[in-house]
Amino acid sequence: MIEAIGRYGTGLKPPSYYEMRVPLLQKELNYTNNLLKGHKESWATHGCSIMSDAWIDRRRRSIINFMVNCSLGTIFVKSIDASSFVKSEDEIYDLLEKFVKIIYLKMTIILIMMNDFVVKFYCFDF
Repeated sequence: MIEAIGRYGTGLKPPSYYEMRVPLLQKELNYTNNLLKGHKESWATHGCSIMSDAWIDRRRRSIINFMVNCSLGTIFVKSIDASSFVKSEDEIYDLLEKFVKIIYLKMTIILIMMNDFVVKFYCFDF
């Protein structure tokens, strides 16, 4: 991309602040949502796996990423800053329950949590 900008020369007009915030952002959002349509259809017909990954960034914030995996591949859906609460089983369960509601799955979901070699089974019924 940088090489293409260099080949164009100094006459390249960058997008304005408004163009970046409104029409270009909306265009990318529509493009991303169109990419997700096939995945969401696959989630509803064939099922999916909800995955989460917790890590600590350079500023010592605890970050939890939520992803959905299906036969078409894995999609990153959401990331949250979980620094403000202690990561107990109940809090992680509540976060995953909210996440399941966000992606609108209409099925029974079995959640297996492994934390310090303790395996817990939960069942959501939506």
